Amino acid sequence: MREDTIEAMIALATRALSRANSDQCRSLVRDMAGHWPDAPALSISFALATAAAEVGDNFACKGDQIGYRLSALVAADIFALEAMGKCPATAHDLLHFWRRVDPYFLKL
Repeated sequence: MREDTIEAMIALATRALSRANSDQCRSLVRDMAGHWPDAPALSISFALATAAAEVGDNFACKGDQIGYRLSALVAADIFALEAMGKCPATAHDLLHFWRRVDPYFLKL
């Protein structure tokens, strides 16, 4: 994966989390997976955790808590995917998993 891709993911997540706009935060993980389908799935979790740390250091909002929670939830889905043999999982694999197994992120 290119370094500019992860930087773009972190920037998108940081913008959404710093605003702590519930609508943007709800769709953030789904939007990231749809925008970068070929990216490693773990890059989404990494970008969310990195953005949460940035938001926690620089803004007085609840965005850091939301970011860490989303990072952990998507990491659990990645673990499930990889346990089923999809290793390494991509963001596209996550979208497929959410449509077939766990629609949590599709319904947010």
